[in-house]
Amino acid sequence: MNNSKLLSTHQFDANKLVAEHPPVITDRNKFVVFKLGLSKHHAESPSIGYSRWGQVDLPKYVNKTDIELIYQNEYFSYPSSTADCIEWHLNFAHEDVFGFYGGSLFAQDEMQVAEHPVLGCLREALLDLEIDRTTVQNGQATPILVTGVERRCKVATDRDAAAGRPYGLYGSEFQCASEEVIRRATTVLDPPTKSNIIAMESPPPDFGLYTREQIKFILASAITGFSAAVNLSRGVKKDVQVSIHTGYWGCGAYGGNRELMPLLQIIAAYCADVDILHFHTGGDGGGYMSALQTLEEIMPEWEEISLDLLINSILSMRYDWGVSDGN
Repeated sequence: MNNSKLLSTHQFDANKLVAEHPPVITDRNKFVVFKLGLSKHHAESPSIGYSRWGQVDLPKYVNKTDIELIYQNEYFSYPSSTADCIEWHLNFAHEDVFGFYGGSLFAQDEMQVAEHPVLGCLREALLDLEIDRTTVQNGQATPILVTGVERRCKVATDRDAAAGRPYGLYGSEFQCASEEVIRRATTVLDPPTKSNIIAMESPPPDFGLYTREQIKFILASAITGFSAAVNLSRGVKKDVQVSIHTGYWGCGAYGGNRELMPLLQIIAAYCADVDILHFHTGGDGGGYMSALQTLEEIMPEWEEISLDLLINSILSMRYDWGVSDGN
């Protein structure tokens, strides 16, 4: 299935973005990371693609395709694409894409922008040029895909008392650290690598049991974003493999269910004809492993199943919302 609906597309020059739309940083520690990441910036292949996609219609049926599911007990490491396999990484986006990159927040979205600092410049260009930048519009998913953006640094967020970060640097711990600790935790990548990004927002925080409408929106969002990645990748090379890296999307600040969200993303990957789905757990694989077990119970091997019946099975499990982690 691939009924992707392209809403708009733009091309940017990374060097011009840095020169003409510098990032706007309001947090002292973010300033350290961005200064290091953009030092001596010059992209040899500066073209950055920006596209926004309309929500696809949910398929009537789904079956288990020959997808490779890879469990990774770590955060994103951003491997480079090859001639035979194009790598994509999720951005756990807000409705207003990259909207909080310059402040003190340091969850998945802000971490990704800090390590790909030209995304901050891209955000400023979208504002200056009045280009649509919403990942949800009128209750419909409108994921944004960015191609060819340089990852210019990496920030160590793990717990390391000897390095001055006994509680790590994730979330609110980032703003509490000294500038020297941030500087030591930031490694400039020389040469930089390149990443492709899928920015999409999960449902806003709620409480109680998940509704049918919420489950359908999650599926529609993920299928739309994944299908767009497949569309762009195979537009470059018809038989290329499409590899998507994701994790507990919507399970941090939004308090999403850590079994349900992996489960729905795997189903979405089947629907979107993804070849490889990497699930990064950041050291907490319990929800993902439970999702795999549930999938075996509700989705027969290699048999086509009605998506409505599959959603009914998921609703019968009475998944409830979790609690925000405050980040």
